[in-house]
Amino acid sequence: MDNKYFYEGSSGPWELVIGLEVHAQVTAQSKLFSGAAAAFGAEPNTQVSFVDAGMPGMLPVINEVCVRQAVKTGFGLNAEINLVSVFDRKNYFYADLPAGYQISQFTRPIVGKGYLDIELEDGTTRRIGITRLHLEQDAGKSIHDQHPDKSYIDLNRAGVALMEIVSEPDIRSAEEAAAYVRKLRAIVRCLGTCDGNMDQGSMRVDVNVSVRKAGASFGTRAEIKNVNSIKFLAQAIHYEAERQVALLEEGQEIVQETRLFDSSRGTTRPMRNKEQAHDYRYFPDPDLPPLVLEAEWVEEIRKTLPELPDAKKTRFMKDYELSAYDAAVLVSEMETASYFEEALKCLDPLTPKTAKLLANWLIGEVFGALNRENKALEACPISPAHLSGLITEIQKEVISGKIAKEVFSLMWETGKEAEILIKEHGLQQVSDDGAIIAIIDKVLAENGSMVEEYRGGKEKLFGFFVGQVMKAMAGKANPELVNTLLKQRLDS
Repeated sequence: MDNKYFYEGSSGPWELVIGLEVHAQVTAQSKLFSGAAAAFGAEPNTQVSFVDAGMPGMLPVINEVCVRQAVKTGFGLNAEINLVSVFDRKNYFYADLPAGYQISQFTRPIVGKGYLDIELEDGTTRRIGITRLHLEQDAGKSIHDQHPDKSYIDLNRAGVALMEIVSEPDIRSAEEAAAYVRKLRAIVRCLGTCDGNMDQGSMRVDVNVSVRKAGASFGTRAEIKNVNSIKFLAQAIHYEAERQVALLEEGQEIVQETRLFDSSRGTTRPMRNKEQAHDYRYFPDPDLPPLVLEAEWVEEIRKTLPELPDAKKTRFMKDYELSAYDAAVLVSEMETASYFEEALKCLDPLTPKTAKLLANWLIGEVFGALNRENKALEACPISPAHLSGLITEIQKEVISGKIAKEVFSLMWETGKEAEILIKEHGLQQVSDDGAIIAIIDKVLAENGSMVEEYRGGKEKLFGFFVGQVMKAMAGKANPELVNTLLKQRLDS
C-alpha cells in the first residue's frame, strides 16, 4: 500500500507527514542535577539522591558534563548553539515523577535549529530539519508485571539527563524515519554523547504521524510514545498511517491523542489525549538561573569534535573511490568504520581497487556470515588484519575469487590467516600455462561435436568449456588465463 510517500485510499493518495522526538540519554557518570550515578542495570532504587526523590529543600545543581555533551551533539546536528538558555518546570503527574514536575527546556533551549542529511536505499539524499535539542530530566520507571494487583516504582532513572532532539515535520515515509534515526544514532555514538542502546532505553523515539491530501495543510496528528527499535518504528508508522487513512475515508475525524505501539500485534492503541504545551503550565525553574555559556568555551568544544559520519563518508568516496552506498554502509556504525579502517592499514598494496575489494567482502561476506549467526561485528572471528590478508591473496592472484570464499569459510571456522590455510589445504591458484593447456586440450577432445558447433558460430558454448576446465582443475585455475588460453585453442 505504501509507495514510499503516499498511501492509497478509495478517494486517491494520502501523503504521510512525520515528525520525530528522539530522547537520547546523555553519556555521563551522574545525573543532570544531582551526583547520583546514572549507570544502567543497578538494583532498583539504589541510585537515587534526595534531589531525584523530590525531597523538599533540595536544590538542583547543573552537571557541566551534560551541558558539554549537549553542545557537542548540537555541532553534530549542524545546529545553532544558544549561549543563553533557560530551564523550565514542566508540570504533570506520573507516579514515577517524584517532584510532580520535570525540569526541562521550552522556549529557550540550549541548541536551536539544525538539520540532518539522510541517505535512502535508492541513492537519493533528503535533508530533514531539526527544530531544537533541549536538556531535561528523565522520569523513573513504573513496573506493572511483577505483581497481580500492585505496581512497583524504580527511581534509578529519575533525574538522568536526556537530550530531546525534535525534528521538523519533514519526514515523508517509514524508510526516511528509519534512516533519520539510524543517522542520528551514528552521530551521537561517534561523538560519545549517547550510547544509542535502544534495547536498554537510552534512546527512545516518540513518533508524530498524520496524513493529508497532497498540497493540503497538515492533518491532525497522533503521537506514538517510546518506540524502542528501528524495526518497530517502521511498523508503527505503517499501521498508524493505514489506520488514519481508513478513518478519514469513512468520513471520521482523527483524534489528537497519545498512543502506544504493541510490538506483539504490530498495532497502536490509545493511551491518553494529547496534551498541549499550555497543559504543562511551563514556567522558568525558580531554583535555576539562566544557563550562560562563554563563546570561547563553546568554540573549544567544536575544535575537539571527531570526524563525523558524513565527513568520513566523503573521505572514503574521495580517497578509495567507493560508491555513495558502500561508503554510507561503512560509516553507519562506529564499529564498522573502525573495522574497515583497521583493515585498510594492513592492505598490501593499499589502492582504490584493493579498498573497494575489501569493502565488498566486509559488506557482503562478513556481514552475511554475522547475520546468519546473529552476531555483532565485535564477535567476528576474522580480525581486520586477517580479512586484509585474504584480500591480498586475491589481489596477488594466489587464489581465485571462487576459492577465496572457501578460504573465508575456513578462516571463519578456525580463526587462522588466509596464507596459512591456503598452504594447509593446497588451494593455491594454478597459473602455469602448460598445466592449463593440457586440461583444455583434454576437455576439447572429449567434446568434439560441441567444438564444431562453437566454431560454426554457436559462441555461447564458450562458457560451457570454461566451466568444464575449471571443474577439471577443482576451481584452482587462474580464470583469466583459462579464458585467454581457451580462446586461443578454439580459434586456432
